Amino acid sequence: MTNLEPSRPATYIVSGGASRLGAAFVRRISEGGNNVIIGDLDEAAGTEIADKFDESVVFCRCDVRRDEDLADLVQCASDVFGGLDGIVNNAVSYLDNGITSSRSDWHAAFDVTLFGGAVLLAEALPFLTESPSAAVVNVASIAAKVAQKNRALYPAAKAAIIHLTRLQALQLAEANIRVNSVSPAWTWSTPIELATAGDRSHADSVGASLHPLGRIADAEEVAKVVNFLLSSESSFVTGADFAVDGGHSILGPDAGHALQGQLQK
Repeated sequence: MTNLEPSRPATYIVSGGASRLGAAFVRRISEGGNNVIIGDLDEAAGTEIADKFDESVVFCRCDVRRDEDLADLVQCASDVFGGLDGIVNNAVSYLDNGITSSRSDWHAAFDVTLFGGAVLLAEALPFLTESPSAAVVNVASIAAKVAQKNRALYPAAKAAIIHLTRLQALQLAEANIRVNSVSPAWTWSTPIELATAGDRSHADSVGASLHPLGRIADAEEVAKVVNFLLSSESSFVTGADFAVDGGHSILGPDAGHALQGQLQK
């Protein structure tokens, strides 16, 4: 990624930037010589990540459920770095009790996963419209495209993100603001790390049959695609969803297994 202006490197906000996946986004974007604002509720983790970089990466505490915090996050980009050139909407809720989820659960999950990113973009528009090459990446999921047993809130919110991305891309095209989304499958991220007690090999072995490439993704592999969508390398790409899923989305109900041969007697 190259600087957009000689006087100022590009500046990007990463919401949910204190998570394992968010931190990978921060690292990849920063490696391109850009400024990054980490927006997250986890002050300890966010500060620790920012401290690994120079002054080009800063942490700003943000609860994406609060409009005031979102406005402050955008203002932080302006105050610290003099502008804003893009957003990675990565904040997410994993609250999900399936189809029996309460109304309050639905509100809580969508407030973080969908509404926070939508309002953050709205707050950022005055700055993004001033950028010569603004870009937004919304983090969706392969869960948005297939039914998953005992889940409802997370997949539904991620599905809404994909269509919201199209709507934002269409409306903002005249302002030269590109909006795209990424849909990872199983990724070595905070939830999977916790579920496996940090055993990556176990996660790979369980996920192998669901991903033709035979393993789950590294967070850095998703970050590479996010970085591409922010950069000038994708200057004619908008309204698209990129599957970063190791081939998961191409599998049918048999999960790619050669069942026909097994049926022969």
